[in-house]
Amino acid sequence: TTVGIDETSRARGHDYISVFTDRSPASPRRVIFACAGRDADAVRLFAQDLQAHPGAPEKVTDVCCDMSKAYLRGVTDHLPRAAITFDRFHIMKWAGDAIDQVRRAEVAERPELKKTRYLWLRNAWHGLPPGPKARWEQVRRLRGRTHRAWMLKTVLQDIFEHSSPEQGPELLQKWCAWAARSRLSPMVEVARTLRRHWQGVVRWFQSRIANGVVEAINGLIQSAKRRARGFRSVRNLITMIYLLLGKLDLQVPSITPAPVP
Repeated sequence: TTVGIDETSRARGHDYISVFTDRSPASPRRVIFACAGRDADAVRLFAQDLQAHPGAPEKVTDVCCDMSKAYLRGVTDHLPRAAITFDRFHIMKWAGDAIDQVRRAEVAERPELKKTRYLWLRNAWHGLPPGPKARWEQVRRLRGRTHRAWMLKTVLQDIFEHSSPEQGPELLQKWCAWAARSRLSPMVEVARTLRRHWQGVVRWFQSRIANGVVEAINGLIQSAKRRARGFRSVRNLITMIYLLLGKLDLQVPSITPAPVP
C-alpha cells in the first residue's frame, strides 16, 4: 500500500537505476523492485511486476518520492489511486544547499565564514565537539545573511518534525511568506518550489512517510557495488540488490528420506 521510490547510480556519469521499497506499516522495509533508468517507464515496469506476483497497482495508496517530473508522471499514469508525498529529506537538502549559496556569497565581505559549510548544515539539536562548537559560536554571533538563512532552515525543519496535520500547512504557509520576504534569493527559491508542489509537500503531515529508509538502502547498494569493484551488467547489480535487500526466503525445504524397506 505504501511505496518509496528513489534512484541510485549504477556507474559514473548519468547511469541510474530506480529502486522501489515497500513502506507499508505491517511489512518489512525491503526492496520489492529495481530496474534500469529513472523515468516514468520505471513506474510502469514496477506496476507490471506488481501485477505479475500478484499484486494490484490500484491498492497502492501512498508513494514517497522526490519532485522528479518523470516519477510524478509515472505515478499518475500507473498508480492511479496513490497520493504523493514529497520526500522531506530532499526538501531539507535544498534548504541546506540554499544556506551554502548564501554563505558563499557572503564570504567576500565576511572571511570568517570560510570553511564553515558543515557547521551550518548540522541539525540544531545535535551537539558539537568542543573545537567545532567554539568555532560555531564565533560565526553564529556574526548575525549576517548566512545566519538568517540558517534560522529559516532550522524553523522549516521544526515544522516538518513537530507539526500536527492541522497546524502543519498553516505554519508552512507562514514560513513561505517569511522566506519570500527574507531578500535571500536561494531561500526565496525554496519557498517558490514548496508552493509549486504544495499538495505533495503538505501530504507529509498526513502520511508521515519519508525516504530515509530508501536512502539507507541506497547506501548499502553503493557499498555492495564497491565491494564487487562494480558489476558487469545492470542485471547483475539488480540481482545482488534482491539478494541483499529483498529479504527473500531462500531456505530449501528439507526432505525426509523414505524409510528403507
